[in-house]
Amino acid sequence: MASAAEQMAANLSWGALGKATELRQRIFFTIGLLMVYRLGTYIPVPGIDAAALRDFMTNAGQGLGGMLNLFTGGAVSRMGIFALGIMPYISASIIVQLLSSMVPSLEQLKKEGEQGRRKINQYTRYATVALAIFQAWGISVSIEAGNLAHDPGLFFKLSCVITLVGGTMFLMWLGEQITARGIGNGTSLIIFVGIVAEIPMALAQFFEQGRSGQISTPMILGILVMVVLVIAFVVFMERALRKIHILYPKRQVGMKVYDGGSSHLPVKVNPAGVIPAIFASSLLLLPSTVGTFTGSQGTGVMATILAYLGYGQPLHLVAMTAMIVFFAYFYTFNVAFKVEDVADNLKNQSGSIPGIRPGKKTEEYLEYVVNRILVLGAAYLAAVCLLPEILIANVGIPFYFGGTSVLIVVSVTMDTINQIQSHLLAHQYEGLIEKSNLRGKKRTGAPRPPARR
Repeated sequence: MASAAEQMAANLSWGALGKATELRQRIFFTIGLLMVYRLGTYIPVPGIDAAALRDFMTNAGQGLGGMLNLFTGGAVSRMGIFALGIMPYISASIIVQLLSSMVPSLEQLKKEGEQGRRKINQYTRYATVALAIFQAWGISVSIEAGNLAHDPGLFFKLSCVITLVGGTMFLMWLGEQITARGIGNGTSLIIFVGIVAEIPMALAQFFEQGRSGQISTPMILGILVMVVLVIAFVVFMERALRKIHILYPKRQVGMKVYDGGSSHLPVKVNPAGVIPAIFASSLLLLPSTVGTFTGSQGTGVMATILAYLGYGQPLHLVAMTAMIVFFAYFYTFNVAFKVEDVADNLKNQSGSIPGIRPGKKTEEYLEYVVNRILVLGAAYLAAVCLLPEILIANVGIPFYFGGTSVLIVVSVTMDTINQIQSHLLAHQYEGLIEKSNLRGKKRTGAPRPPARR
């Protein structure tokens, strides 16, 4: 039988959005900040030769240059102030989270609650600045090597570094503000908006390739069908759950005895969501942000790395798969679904899994179940990200039809809609509580008739 919350959620109407003032303010706040981000992608870095950059990006449209353009919302092709995007912040988050599970002092900070979390966030910001400076300096040197600067020299390098680092730090602040005061995850929404904003242009280029005969009509239809199937598959897998049965015994509070009940603990097939794909892509793009603008003039170690990690190359596919699997497990057990915390919460609430003793045994059972589920979840993520991208590398279709971009768009859309529904549900609960309080006041305020004898 459905609970009261489930029945209320089933009857939830989007017409209630007009009455939820706080939710409307959050949505408008989010849209406003995302518009600021899109405007920033059109503000160019000073000193760039726009014509030379346009010719270069036409040749680098596929490969690593195209991937950089995908995750920065087109800022790389225009060399805007947000050309580094949010990727340095994501890379810094990965590094700090990895260190938090290996360094005892950082691991202790994670257990100190809100204060420890603020300290870790501060370390993440410091690491973001360091990574952004390193990547921005590499890009400025590469721009000079590619003859894309009007007046090359130390002043150009410093201005380029300051502009790009400032843009990244502003995006980091923008994402934090959206997460705290808006709706949805700010970092994911920034990447999402960058991808969605470039889809119309990608579609126009794709159909132009078909009109000019570069891609056959059956291939165009097949790719469109593939995109629809990938979207349906992602939606199905993101909603798939493994329900673990939970029993609650009878309990006595004062003089009252409450009957026990049963519930279930939902475990998603992919608890980490789109994070593993973003993490893997950001790490693979780390060397390419330094070497992209050198073009064919790149030599030495960087040229070798870019050659072996080229988009669609076997080593790139193997590295992408390994990173997705690793981050799927790492993010799930360290952030999304901490088995220790779940087992402790069940124990504190007197809940238990049938046939499993509370405490350590419950923790071991949950770890066993999640490990088995993640085999399917990590394989699903790897398949969705890699199979369409093999077609991209071989056929030459736009990156925006790839598995990573589809996964990000669908997952972020579903997550944002779920958060909006949660806010609407909370607003509906508040309305019911206010009505019940008003009715209670009216009843207590009315005079009682005299008792008959």
